[in-house]
Amino acid sequence: MSSPVLDTTASGGSSEMIRLSWLQKISYGLGAGGGNVMNTLLATFLLAYYTDTAGIAAASIGTMFVVCRFLDGITNFVMGSLIDNTHSRFGKARPWLFASAPLMLVGIVAIMNVPMGWSETAKLIYAYVSYLFLNGIVATMFGISHNALLARLTRDVDSRNDASMVSSVLNNVIGLAAGILITWLQLSMGWFFTSIVLGILTAVLILIPSVTLQEKVGMSGPNSADETLQKTPQPSLKEQLPAVLKNRYFWLSLLLGTLILFVNANAIGAQIFYCTVILHDPGFMTVLLMAGQIPGILVLFLMPYCARRFSKRAFMAAGAVLMIAGFALTGIAETNTLLIIVGTVLRSIGLGPMFAGLYAFSADSADYGEWKYGIRSEGLTASAQSIGSQIGIGFGSAATAWILAAVGYDPAAPVQSDAVVSAIQFDFGWMGFFFSIVLLVGVLLMTVEKYLPEIHASLGYR
Repeated sequence: MSSPVLDTTASGGSSEMIRLSWLQKISYGLGAGGGNVMNTLLATFLLAYYTDTAGIAAASIGTMFVVCRFLDGITNFVMGSLIDNTHSRFGKARPWLFASAPLMLVGIVAIMNVPMGWSETAKLIYAYVSYLFLNGIVATMFGISHNALLARLTRDVDSRNDASMVSSVLNNVIGLAAGILITWLQLSMGWFFTSIVLGILTAVLILIPSVTLQEKVGMSGPNSADETLQKTPQPSLKEQLPAVLKNRYFWLSLLLGTLILFVNANAIGAQIFYCTVILHDPGFMTVLLMAGQIPGILVLFLMPYCARRFSKRAFMAAGAVLMIAGFALTGIAETNTLLIIVGTVLRSIGLGPMFAGLYAFSADSADYGEWKYGIRSEGLTASAQSIGSQIGIGFGSAATAWILAAVGYDPAAPVQSDAVVSAIQFDFGWMGFFFSIVLLVGVLLMTVEKYLPEIHASLGYR
C-alpha cells in the first residue's frame, strides 16, 4: 500500500479534531461509490439474472438471500473485531479497505457467471458459494472498513457530517451511472463482459480512499500506529463485545441500516418486474433509475446546513415522511406513469438523508460507546450499519423473490396472472409504505447527537 498523498490540517487543540479538505471528502465518497456499483448490480439485476437467465427457481433464490445474510452477521462481528485489533503504520481500517478492492473484482465476475450447462441444483450450489464469498466476506470487509474509516479520520462532527454527505452524493451518482451502464452493457455485450467491466470499476474506486487518506484518531503520527497502543494490550473481543452490545445506539444503527436497505432493496428489486409485467415497458427502468437517484442526490447538499441548523435526526425524520408519501403514490399508481415518477422522486428525496445520516450516526455511536463504557470500538460499532445493511438487502431482495414464487410467477409465460400483477403492485408500493412508518419511529429514537458536546468535552476533544 502506498503512502497517503492527501494531508490534513489540524483545526484546534487536538490533532484528532481536524478539518477534512473537500478533496479528502471526495476521496472517501468515491470508495462508497465503488461499493454501490456492486450493490446496484446485486439489488437491481441479480434476482432477474438468477431467475430469467440462469434458470434458478425464485423461491430457492429468496431463501438463499436470507440464509446467506444471516451468515453474514457472523462475519460482520469477526471483521469488526479484526479491524479493532489491527495495528499497523497505515492504521486499523485502511489495510482491510485496500485488500477488499481486488477481491471485489473476483467476486463480481464469479457471481454473474453461473455455469449454464450445470443442473439447477449445481447452479444453486454455485450461487450459494459465490454469493457468500462476495457478500459474506468481501462486501463485509469493504463495508465495515470503509465505515470505520470515517470515525478514524477525525473526531470533528461537522467534517464527518460533510464527508457523509459527499459520500452519499457520490454513492448515488455512481449508483445511477452503474445502473444505466449495466443495462446497456448487458444488452450489448452479455453478462461476462459486463461483470469484468463492473469488477474493475469497483476495485479502482475502492482503492482511491485506501491509498490517499490517512487515519488520525488513535494515531501518534501520520504513518505509524500509536506506540502506547502497540505496547498496551487492547481489549479483547470478549471485553469489547459486551460494551458494544450495551450501546443502545449500536442497536438503533443496526435497526436503521436494516430498514433503510430493506425498503430500498425491495423497491429496486420489484422495479424491474413492475416495468416488465405491469407497464410492459422494460425501457422505463432507465426513467425510474434517474427518478430514484437524481432528486436524492440534490437534496443531500442540504444535509450539512440542516445538521448544523437543526440535526441529522430532524433531517432524516423529514426524509422518512417523504418516503411514506412517495410509496403511497406508487401504491395507488397502477399504470399511471406520472404518479409512479412523482412517487419515485419523493422516495428518492427521502432516502437521501437516510443514507447520509446513517454513516455519520455510526461514527457518533463509536464516540458515545467510548464515553459511556470506556471502550472505543470503531470496527464493531461500524458492524452495526454493515449487519443492518446486509440483513436489509437480503430480506428486501428475498421478499420480492418469495412474493413472486407465492403467486406463481413464470418468467416464460407470455401473460402473468392477476395474482402476480397485484403482488408486484403491492411489493413496489405498499410494502415500502408500511416499513417507512417503522423507519420514522427508529429515526426519532436516535438521540445520540444531544450527548456529543458533553462527550467531546469529557474526552478532551473540543
